Amino acid sequence: MTDPHLLYDNPLIGRYASREMAERWGPRRKFGTWRRLWLALAEAQRALDLRTEDGKLPRIGDEQLESMRAHLDDIDFARADEFERKFRHDVMAHVHAFGEVAPAARGIIHLGATSCYVTDNTDLILMKESLKDLSGKLASVIDALGTFAATWKAEPTLGFTHFQPAQLTTVGKRATLWCYDLVMDLQELEHRRDGLRFRGAKGTTGTQASFLALFRGNHEKVRHLDLLVAREFGFDDVYAVTGQTYSRKVDSFVLDALAGLGQSLHKWGTDLRLLAHRQEIDEPFEADQIGSSAMAYKRNPMRAERMCGLARFLMNLPKMASDTAATQWFERTLDDSAPRRLYIPQAFLCADACLKLALNLANGLVVNREIIAKGVQEQLPYMATENVIMACVARGGDRQKAHEAVRTHSHAVTAGIKSGTFSSRELIVRLQKEPLFTGIDFAKALEPIGYVGRSPEQVDEFIEQEVKPIRERYAAALGQMGEVSV
Repeated sequence: MTDPHLLYDNPLIGRYASREMAERWGPRRKFGTWRRLWLALAEAQRALDLRTEDGKLPRIGDEQLESMRAHLDDIDFARADEFERKFRHDVMAHVHAFGEVAPAARGIIHLGATSCYVTDNTDLILMKESLKDLSGKLASVIDALGTFAATWKAEPTLGFTHFQPAQLTTVGKRATLWCYDLVMDLQELEHRRDGLRFRGAKGTTGTQASFLALFRGNHEKVRHLDLLVAREFGFDDVYAVTGQTYSRKVDSFVLDALAGLGQSLHKWGTDLRLLAHRQEIDEPFEADQIGSSAMAYKRNPMRAERMCGLARFLMNLPKMASDTAATQWFERTLDDSAPRRLYIPQAFLCADACLKLALNLANGLVVNREIIAKGVQEQLPYMATENVIMACVARGGDRQKAHEAVRTHSHAVTAGIKSGTFSSRELIVRLQKEPLFTGIDFAKALEPIGYVGRSPEQVDEFIEQEVKPIRERYAAALGQMGEVSV
């Protein structure tokens, strides 16, 4: 028996992606789809009354179709490998392997078709399925983040610009920023999913010449054949024109959409890592989880780090698809084959892995309210100064004198904080002693909720306008927890 640990194992399969996504892009599904495409082609040709040249006998009969139907999944991969070593052609290897187990149909398998009839159409089928799958998983992440945002919509937290303390926001409002990026990604995935068409039955260079010959010049039957095959696999339409392949811009568009998802998840993951450093929000941490092999006390944000790492890989795949689309010669060239076998499945596997982590994170974030409140209180005295100035003016004070008093005391307190002499609370103590500010309600001025603006209301509006329709559209796909394999 071959040692299963001898060969390289793609981590996307062994560690990260879901089993269903890995199986979708696996050999059994791929070559089983090829056989179903050959069957669909033969059935469509039969339905359109494809006959022998003398017009007397059916070229494709019941026996041939039944023979093909009986052997859609019993693929002898070893035998197909033997044929490929002999022919140096993977499609013809599987034509012969199929023909051996379905001998009645041997003479009509792949009739009029070119290799891209099975290879391209299979890729489109799998991409459409994968986009549908990812859309549902992304909707689950949006749903979970929406719940998190609603739960914490009124929890004041320190906002940052340039990663420097800025005005307050709320924990929930910040979560809507992460969520809205993902909402836009879902719109793009849906657009690409719904916009996919079938390559169909186009022949060797896309002219359908072989099918026109089979149907003895009947253009309407050739057009109908194209659509019959497409609709058999859930596609409403075919690409208007193709060469031997459908335009590789389609792959580029799809990978761009997946990379966009990677951008959003990387941004969110980075924010979570920064918040973990501040100890404000923690990702899930299991009872026996080890953060470091040396530093036993560590609680590293490994899920967010892994999501960022996988997202980085995903974001860098579109360049290859772009290069492929740009370098196709005339009706096609074969240098697209090898890279597409790599970057198309891996893009979907990687996006799937990222979403597994994202859902696990969204369902398990831990908000440390005391730490967040402490951070707010450290900065709030500075933020309150503008309101103090306005209150002073409202009571008849001089705005410029109030501004100068605040400037002088705040700079002195900042210097004291940096030297370890003061805390930020010293600023309020000093301002309270200023005659200019006598009678001002400093307690009210220091209530954090007064500095979050419309954050709670914005969260409610966002969920109503953006999240609720997604929950309704994907109701059947929601509610599954994200599992992290290792």
